[in-house]
Amino acid sequence: MNTESLARATARHPWRTIAAWIGAIIVAAAAVAAFLGDGLTTDVHLTNRPESERGFELVGEHFRGSSFTTEVAIIRHDELTVRDPAFQQRVEELAAAAAATGAVARADRPQASPRGDAVLIPLQLEHPEATNVERLIELVGAENGKGGFEVALTGSFTSDHDFNKVSQDDLKNGELRFGVPAAMFVLVLVFGALVASGLPLLLALVSIIVALGLTALVSAGFELSVFVVNMLTGMGLALGIDYALFVVSRFREEREAGREKHDAIAAAGATASRAVLFSGSAFVLAMLGLLLVQSTIMRSLAAGAILVGTVSVAAAVTLLPAVLSLLGDKINRLRIPYFGRSRGESRMWSAIVRRVQTRPAVSLALAAAVLLAAAAPALTMKIGAAGIATLPDRLTSKQGYLALERSFPTAGAIPAEVVVASGSAEARAASERLAVRLDQDPDFGAPNVERSPDGEAFLVRVPVAADPLSDRAFEAVERLRAVHVPAAFAGTGLEALVTGTTAQNIDYFDVMRHWLPIVLAFVLGLSFLLLTLAFRSIVVAATAIVLNLLSVGAAYGLVVAVFQHGIGAGLLGFQQADTIEAWVPLFLFAVLFGLSMDYQVFLLSRIRERFAATGDTSDAIAFGIGSTARIITGAALIIVAVFSGFAAGDLVMFQQMGFGIAVALLIDATIVRSVLVPAVMQLLGKWNWYLPRWLEWLPHVEVEGPHTVLQDGGPVGSNPARANA
Repeated sequence: MNTESLARATARHPWRTIAAWIGAIIVAAAAVAAFLGDGLTTDVHLTNRPESERGFELVGEHFRGSSFTTEVAIIRHDELTVRDPAFQQRVEELAAAAAATGAVARADRPQASPRGDAVLIPLQLEHPEATNVERLIELVGAENGKGGFEVALTGSFTSDHDFNKVSQDDLKNGELRFGVPAAMFVLVLVFGALVASGLPLLLALVSIIVALGLTALVSAGFELSVFVVNMLTGMGLALGIDYALFVVSRFREEREAGREKHDAIAAAGATASRAVLFSGSAFVLAMLGLLLVQSTIMRSLAAGAILVGTVSVAAAVTLLPAVLSLLGDKINRLRIPYFGRSRGESRMWSAIVRRVQTRPAVSLALAAAVLLAAAAPALTMKIGAAGIATLPDRLTSKQGYLALERSFPTAGAIPAEVVVASGSAEARAASERLAVRLDQDPDFGAPNVERSPDGEAFLVRVPVAADPLSDRAFEAVERLRAVHVPAAFAGTGLEALVTGTTAQNIDYFDVMRHWLPIVLAFVLGLSFLLLTLAFRSIVVAATAIVLNLLSVGAAYGLVVAVFQHGIGAGLLGFQQADTIEAWVPLFLFAVLFGLSMDYQVFLLSRIRERFAATGDTSDAIAFGIGSTARIITGAALIIVAVFSGFAAGDLVMFQQMGFGIAVALLIDATIVRSVLVPAVMQLLGKWNWYLPRWLEWLPHVEVEGPHTVLQDGGPVGSNPARANA
């Protein structure tokens, strides 16, 4: 794709281009309204058909129509016992009130707590719709506290409702109230003009809306996680603003150099837009690695990132030139005094880099030691999943979880299930043997053996823990699979499958562990290939990958230290968790490599351009870093601001992800770019540009298009002192 021609064409016909994008926004809004809500789920499914998935399918096949508990209500009083008539009357009133909502199909026989101070009422919802869950939540909120009775509710659909609510609140409060204003502040610092600062934000919002429409269309055919909206919004803000930042900066630079408006747009198209196209393509290809993972949540997050990344690139290379054509020099209106006046090489960054260059070996050793020390806690990483226990205490399901854990520690609302596809007497006997064994295990509640309505299967359902995603629940279900089931079904030849929320998450963790090295190899190999093609140097490609691995490793270590070990968690306002969310390491790796590719491409291309002009490696390193420092630092700070919005939310999984990306990019923008890159390149000298003779056949991808000729005859990039976008 010739980005210069595309920029010139859209700039000459701006209203046609803008009309096309307005049409895309309208279609996207219609698609969101029609499809998005029904196409999103909080369920996590694995596509490799592990034991839990096959068991889940058997339960659905043979026990469809059976009435299973999905939620539990807990009623407790500090002074009365369950034998008191007033307590019994209150239980009957609440059961009747729950039935009157129309949300409950059946309330099973109440169960008294071991201490006799609480009653548990198992509830089966009429339909697991949001409105039914909300009716029950409203009822519990109204009845709690009356007459001294504590009333709480928890369960599968209640927790789903609360996770969705927190996800939406985090998006609104973290991204829209924190991420967007913080990004705007950074843009004002970089550009020094409100019009120029608002343009990247506008581009990002357009990209998000159109990408949401595409996501809605995808969700009509494929199940997507509800968290795809959070991911798409965060990545859309980060990428859309970054790409517009580079293009707008280059346009302003060309105008200040004296180019006519359309030639300046074409120059930005030939350089910054071309780099955006390359970087965006690299980001999308990195995200493709996540599509390999056999998990619906990973594929959902990858799909959201890919869609918004693609739309952001398209908007940067088409919509942005059209808007610039209409604005022209008006883009510099509403200037802010003292901001955005710096152009070209940064004296501060150049001074730092030249000091590193005087002692490159010492600088390299010290910086690498710091990053390796930060990465050390990653060796103790324990992956898991965020359960009800990680939700804020104000939510209904969390309050119900606490009440259930206090009064009914082995009576979880979401039980473990063991299903066997046989209705024989042998299957019944084995299922009953299993129930006897589980009844003697203190980590399980009272089991129930049920034969399917069609008589072709048996199901053992057993409460496991108040929080099905707790360590206690995981250990109990692993023991169920490894000890109890084999002992009960030994010699029968029957296959008994353990399923349920806890078992599904155990299988999910196994998938994450299996695919982590595969995704690493995929992304690293792709990054090496792209950098080698771009700069015709295996040394540049290899060193860039090693340095990125150091920053990612340091980010992993800091995430583990803060969240898993609790070092500074309270000070930073984060939750301490026993585990790191299973998808976070994989996602962090792919996203960080995709994002860091942007900065590597812009930085290394500037260094390469200077080296080609002067032949002086030391000068090229210092000038390249100094001349790109302001824009790259601004871009990094914007992404830090956006993902800090995630970290400021209530969901611990997004706290971990947001903190991980923010801290990694801070490391990349400081230690890596100002110390490690100049130190390594200074030590390597001309070896930086080494390419074996047997690879000379490789094409040279001119990322910055230095030989592109504009209409006025001047080659883009012909002035080596001119700062690159």
